[in-house]
Amino acid sequence: MKAPVLVLVLLTACACGTSTTPVSPARQARITWQDFHGVRLPLSDLDGPRVLDHDRAKGFSHTREGALLAALHIAIRASSQWGPAVFEPTITEQVVGPDADRLLEQARTQYEERRQEAGLPEGSPLGKAYVDEEAYRWQTYTRDAATVDIVSAGPDPRGTTVRASTRIQVVWQNGDWRVVAPLDGDWGTMATPLKSLDRYTRFEG
Repeated sequence: MKAPVLVLVLLTACACGTSTTPVSPARQARITWQDFHGVRLPLSDLDGPRVLDHDRAKGFSHTREGALLAALHIAIRASSQWGPAVFEPTITEQVVGPDADRLLEQARTQYEERRQEAGLPEGSPLGKAYVDEEAYRWQTYTRDAATVDIVSAGPDPRGTTVRASTRIQVVWQNGDWRVVAPLDGDWGTMATPLKSLDRYTRFEG
């Protein structure tokens, strides 16, 4: 795993007019990488998340970059891995669509099963997740909706690295991006095993 805080630069678009007056270049976003219980996630000073509190992440810019960051941060936090104090408010407040309730139900069931197997106290996290978010590929993007495929990599029980591409949809509602719940609340329906990162854009850093 790389160092928890790294820096990269995202180029921002600059609209050029016909005026001969010198135009200051758009400020470039500064990205830091933060370890979230074993998962490396990017934070942007321009595109969010602007609010990090009690393992929650909110406040993403109304841009393509903001949509990508929202897809990453919200989908990760909707996992049962972090316990109900994280996944329940994340799903309730930041996941929309006809299958949002089903996603919450699935997360609660999965959490209880794994918690009891591990003999952990009620409400406690299930532990770290050793996952790298490696790359992404846009399917669609508009100002109010976007679909992106995100590649995650991690070890299988034998220690071999395996990869999967998960398709995540986001929509702009009430001043922020929200994730659309997967079909029947099951992220497995949106994931595909992956052998190569061809045609994907790697996350820098």
